[in-house]
Amino acid sequence: MRAIILAAVGVGGAIGSMARYLIAGWVQSPAWNGFPYGIFIVNVTGGFVMGLLVEGMALKFNVTPVTRAFLTTGIMGGYTTFSTFSLEAALLIERHAYGQASVYIAGSALLSIIALFAGLWLMRSIYA
Repeated sequence: MRAIILAAVGVGGAIGSMARYLIAGWVQSPAWNGFPYGIFIVNVTGGFVMGLLVEGMALKFNVTPVTRAFLTTGIMGGYTTFSTFSLEAALLIERHAYGQASVYIAGSALLSIIALFAGLWLMRSIYA
């Protein structure tokens, strides 16, 4: 079963990644002076669709674990990991774990950016 779920996530991830590439490219315009509107739209629509999927599967649609993994971790994870981040933050908030939610939200954003700069610095220090 684990192999089937893994395959479903992989196929879904490919679909989501291709959708992200196409939609972000379609939305983005060189006239917008560098603001990443394409990815901004992908992140917002990804959060919305993740909400639809998760609540729809909880309230109305009885799906298999394979289908759930294909749709959420696969397609939506490939489309934007921000949708998964948003879901995890929302779950913490709904559980009234406001402190944990704050640490998760701020920590994820800040530490991810710091880690990116650390990666840039490391590669530049090695190869520049």
